[in-house]
Amino acid sequence: MSEDDDRSLPLDLGGGGGAVAESASKTRNCTGCYGHLAASGSVENTLHNVLENVLHFLTSRHDRNAASLVCKSWYGVEALTRSELFIGNCYAVSPRRVTSRFNRVRSVTIKGRPRFSDFNLMPPNWGAHFTPWVAAMAKSYPWLERIYLKRMSVTDDDLALLAESFPGFKELVLFCCEGFGTSGIAVVASRCRQLRVLDLIESDIADDEVDWISCFPENETCLESLVFDCVECPINFEALEMLVSRSPLLKKLGVNRYVSIAQLYHLIVRAPQLTHLGTGSFCNPEAMIHGEPEPDYAAAFAACKSLVCLSGFKDILPDYLPCIYPACANLTTLNLSYANISAEQLKPVISHCHKLQTFWALDSICDEGLQAVASTCKDLQELRVFPVDPREDGEGPISEVGFQAISEGCRKLQYILYFCQRMTNAAVIAMSKNCQDLVVFRLCIMGRHQPDHKTGEPMDEGFGAIVINCKKLTRLAISGLLTDRAFSYIGKYGKLVRTLSVAFAGDSDLGLKFVLEGCLRLQKLEIRDSPFGNGGLQSGLHHYYNMRFLWMSACKLSRQGCQEVARAMPHLVVEVMRNENDEEVDNHIQVEDMENHVQVLYMYRSLEGPRDDAPKFVDIL
Repeated sequence: MSEDDDRSLPLDLGGGGGAVAESASKTRNCTGCYGHLAASGSVENTLHNVLENVLHFLTSRHDRNAASLVCKSWYGVEALTRSELFIGNCYAVSPRRVTSRFNRVRSVTIKGRPRFSDFNLMPPNWGAHFTPWVAAMAKSYPWLERIYLKRMSVTDDDLALLAESFPGFKELVLFCCEGFGTSGIAVVASRCRQLRVLDLIESDIADDEVDWISCFPENETCLESLVFDCVECPINFEALEMLVSRSPLLKKLGVNRYVSIAQLYHLIVRAPQLTHLGTGSFCNPEAMIHGEPEPDYAAAFAACKSLVCLSGFKDILPDYLPCIYPACANLTTLNLSYANISAEQLKPVISHCHKLQTFWALDSICDEGLQAVASTCKDLQELRVFPVDPREDGEGPISEVGFQAISEGCRKLQYILYFCQRMTNAAVIAMSKNCQDLVVFRLCIMGRHQPDHKTGEPMDEGFGAIVINCKKLTRLAISGLLTDRAFSYIGKYGKLVRTLSVAFAGDSDLGLKFVLEGCLRLQKLEIRDSPFGNGGLQSGLHHYYNMRFLWMSACKLSRQGCQEVARAMPHLVVEVMRNENDEEVDNHIQVEDMENHVQVLYMYRSLEGPRDDAPKFVDIL
C-alpha cells in the first residue's frame, strides 16, 4: 500500500443493503419480490466470491491499487484480499486507518525519513517512530509474519511488543533504522520461534552487552537469512558457529567485522549450502601476530557450489583475495564497497567473474579497474562506485575514462551510481547511446558546479542525451555545472522519471518549472544547494498531490513562499526545519533574513493532516 491507496469510501460490501431492507418492508406480502431479492443477493454473493478469487492472483501493489478504484464493491473486496502492505511514508496515513481497512495483512513494509537524511541533511530525532505502528498491528494483525522497515526509529520496547504479539512471526528486516540495541534483537531471537529472516542492514544498533546470538532456539532453527554486518560490537562466535550448524535452511549469512576470515572458514564449512555470504573482516590478526598455520580457505569457498553473492570484505588484507577465486565463476553479485583495494588487486578477482550482473566497489580501483570490469563482465546490469574520500575538493581517482569503458563493454547495464570528481559530456553521451536499457542513472560529480573538465562547457548535453536516448529511465540523479537547458531536456523527455535528485545545479526557477510541468510521473523530488526559490516551488501546485514528497534544502525559499503553498494545498503537509543551534547559521545572513529563510523544506501528501509528534525544530505550516 502506498500512502495514497486509501480512500474515504465505506467498506459497503452488501451493495446497498439499506435499499434492499426498505424494499422488503414495502412488499412483505409479495413472494415474487422476495424471490427477486434473494436471487439478486445470490448473484451479488457469487460475484463477490468470484472477484475475491480473482484478486488473490494480483500480486503487484500497483495493479491492486488500480483494482480498488473500480467501484465501492471492488474497493472492499480488494481490501479483504490484500495480504501485503507497502507504506511509502509513515506519516501519509495513520495506523488506525490502515488497520481498519485491511484485515488480513501478513506482510508490512513501512518507510520513514526521506533519503537525504542519510547525508546528515536532516536534524536528528526528526521522527518516523515505529511505536504507533507496532501497537496498532499488535491488536489487528496477530497473524503477521513479516515486517520491513526503512529509515524508521525503532525502540527495544517496539521489538519486544513485536515478539510478544505475533506468534507466527517469520521475517524482520531493519534497513537504516535507529533507536534500538542488541537487547531488543535478543528478544526477537528468543521469542520468535519460527523466525526465518533477521536482516540488520546499515542500521545504528547500540551495544547493550547482551549475547543476542545465544538467544536463538537451542534446537534446529528455521533461519534462512541472518545478516548483522552493521552490528558494531563483538559477538559470541561459538554461539554463532553452533547456530549455523543447526540451521540447515540457511542461505544468506552476513557477519560483522568482529568475525575474522579464520572464523568465517569454520562457518562456511558448516554451511556449504549458502547462496549469499557477507564475509566480515577479511583478515586474520591472530595468524599474522603468532605466525600460525592457516586453513585452506580456497577449498572452503570451492565447496560452496551454490554461492552467487559475495560481500563484506571489511578490514581487508588483499593477500587473502585469492581465497575467493574458486567461487568467482558462479558469482552474479560482488560487493567490494568496503574493500579499499587497487586495480592490480582487483583484476585477478574480476577475471574469474564472467557471470557477474551486479558489482559495487570503491573508486580506489581507478579507471584501470573499471576497464577490467568492462572487458570481463559482459552481462553486468548494475554498477555502483563509491568514493573513498567523499570531500568535495578531494582528488578522485576515477573519471570519464572508466565511465566510458563501462558503457562500451557492458551494454546490458540498467543501473549505474557513479561518484567522481570530473566528467565530460562526450562520455555521458556515449553511455546514453551504448546503454539504452538504463532504468537508473545517478551521476554524482562531487565538486560543486563542475563543468565538462575538457571543454569547460556545462554538462547539459550529457544529461540531455540520457533522458533522450534512455527511454526506460525512471530514476535520475544530476550534478555538475547545469543550466536551465538541462532541466528543459528532463521536462521534455523524462516522461517516465519517478525519482529525481538534484545537487548544486540550475540557473533559476525556470529549471524547476520545466521539471514540475513536464515530468508527469514524478513521485519523489530531492533538491539540495540549488538556486530555486518561491517561484519554482509554486510552479508545481498542479502536481504535488500526485507526488510522494518534495525535499529542498539550502535553496532560496522563504517562509512566506512555503506558507502560500500550504494555504493553496490543505491536504499537503508542509514542514520547514531549522538548525537546532542558531550559531550554525552563517554570520553574513542578517537576522531578519534568518527568520524568513527556510533551510529545509519537506513536503508530502497525507490523508491524516499534520503529525502530532513534530520536534521543536520542525514547524508545520
